[in-house]
Amino acid sequence: LLFGTCSLLSQQQLVDYERIKAVGPDRAAAEWLLRCGAKVRFQGFDRWHHDYNGLPTGPLGRYKIQAIDATESCIMYRGFDHLDGLTHVEEIKFNKCIYIEDTCLEKLSSIENLQESLYMLEVVSCGNVTDKGVIALHRLRNLEYLFLSDLPAIKDKQMTTDRLKTALPRLDIALDLD
Repeated sequence: LLFGTCSLLSQQQLVDYERIKAVGPDRAAAEWLLRCGAKVRFQGFDRWHHDYNGLPTGPLGRYKIQAIDATESCIMYRGFDHLDGLTHVEEIKFNKCIYIEDTCLEKLSSIENLQESLYMLEVVSCGNVTDKGVIALHRLRNLEYLFLSDLPAIKDKQMTTDRLKTALPRLDIALDLD
């Protein structure tokens, strides 16, 4: 079911810049993430939103995404421009995301707002992520916690983690890569 859903959604990965202008970056990103099976939590709220039709409404800019849980979602690189305008995202979880690959982590790391706000990231069971994608995370200068697990394409975990630790001395890296 997931694969079929993702195939149908691949067209919905395309970024609608007019929609972003109309509803704001957080609302547009939340719509994309939820369409792809992810969940979001807004700043000031404890509850995770997973139902597209249950997204809160209000004035433009009222709801800011603070956390993204993309577990088993079908987000892919072509939709990552949705993240460009997000200024309050502190946590992201990529868990069992079959379309997450190095280019996704490189894009994530190149987004200036996320370089400032993101402090917690998990990448678990994303089989297309290699050392190259993980090393790209060094641009997330405020990243404090990184959990990496079940990433079979990572070949040199020592070199990869050493490079990250050199670039981000405050970073706490938890590994479960064996």
